[in-house]
Amino acid sequence: MKIEAGKTVEVHYTLHIQGPEGEVVEQTFGGEPLGFVFREDQMLQKFEEALEGLSAGDKFKIAIACADAYGQEDEEFFMEFPKSEFIDDSGEFDEELFAEGEIVPMQTPDGHTVQGVIAEVKLNSIIIDFNHPLAGEDLYFEGEVVSVQ
Repeated sequence: MKIEAGKTVEVHYTLHIQGPEGEVVEQTFGGEPLGFVFREDQMLQKFEEALEGLSAGDKFKIAIACADAYGQEDEEFFMEFPKSEFIDDSGEFDEELFAEGEIVPMQTPDGHTVQGVIAEVKLNSIIIDFNHPLAGEDLYFEGEVVSVQ
């Protein structure tokens, strides 16, 4: 059976950034495959375009330029918040929890949860980066189609 709209697809893959020899940032081999419904807006468009027509057992290599993946980092997604918004029950600001590089869940005004990365800790404020973690990166997937149903 070939991959087409509405089919449930499972794939194993290794994701590198900046080309096939670049850093490995995600991998499913040795664990559960990634499952998704094809053409249901769950995956990157270029990823799906490259998989269309493949069958279980087919191998793939997919290069996706930054512009076709998550785009460049956008300065508008770096937001500054006063430290006072993050005071815990004891009245303290937890320096470990809000250290640079830590991931923090935040709620949007409409109630959605988004993940941010602490980009900078200042004297009275913190800057949180809400860009996608792979923004600014070219992506390279290498893998195999496990099943098509």
